[in-house]
Amino acid sequence: MVVIRLSRKGSKKKPFYHIVAADKRSARDGKYLERLGYFNPTANGKAVRLKLVQERVAYWVSVGAQLSARVVSLVKEWDKMVAQQQD
Repeated sequence: MVVIRLSRKGSKKKPFYHIVAADKRSARDGKYLERLGYFNPTANGKAVRLKLVQERVAYWVSVGAQLSARVVSLVKEWDKMVAQQQD
């Protein structure tokens, strides 16, 4: 089963996460199928907090991938950001 989840990168006390499509059995930071974006929870100033390739997320969901709870909230946040930019 494929799951879309966060994979932690960055250093101690400075987290940075890649949003990845991975096999459910693989380790959190292990091998993944495709990188779909990133999430930087400590972004300030002009740094980008969230970037997501919505088309690829939609593709993986269409072929049966499950979203983790945190990724669901990030996708909603991304949709809200995109809607605000179009207005």
